[in-house]
Amino acid sequence: MIAILAGIFFLITACNSNTKKRQEIMKADKNELNAIFPKGEKGSADLFTGNAYNIGLVDVDSVFTTAVGNVFFEPGARSNWHSHPAGQILIITDGVGYHQIEGQAIETIKKGDVVKCPPNVRHWHGASPQVGLQQIYIVPNTEKGIVDWQEAVTDEQYKK
Repeated sequence: MIAILAGIFFLITACNSNTKKRQEIMKADKNELNAIFPKGEKGSADLFTGNAYNIGLVDVDSVFTTAVGNVFFEPGARSNWHSHPAGQILIITDGVGYHQIEGQAIETIKKGDVVKCPPNVRHWHGASPQVGLQQIYIVPNTEKGIVDWQEAVTDEQYKK
C-alpha cells in the first residue's frame, strides 16, 4: 500500500513539474517572434531607438517603383518620427507594437494588422515594451521619394 501511495505521489509531482515547465515555455514563446525573413542589418541609432533590423525584399527599379522590406523590432525599439512622400503600408506579421500618426492617439498593432500611413504625414512605429514586432513595409511610387527622417520619439511620447 505504501508503495502504491508513493507511486501516485511521484506521478502527481512529475505531472505538476511538467505542467509548470510547459507553462514557462509557453510564456517565453509568447515573447519570441516567428521570423519569416532574416533579421537583416541593425538600424542606425540616428533613426531608431533600441534594436531594429531591416532587410530589403524588393529593390526599386523602373518597372516596380516600390520599395518592400522587413523590419524586426526588439521589445521597446521604435523608429524616429518620419514621413513618406507617397505614403507607406505596413503589414504586421508577428508580435505587438505601436503606431502613431502625429496628433492622434497611439494605436496598438499586432500580427495580421495592415496600417496605411498617408503621404507626407509624420508618424512612427515600433514594438511594445514586452514583445517585439515584425512588419513588412511597402513604400509605393518611390520616384516621389522614399522617407524623410526626423527626430527621435521620446520615452514620454512612447509611453503615452
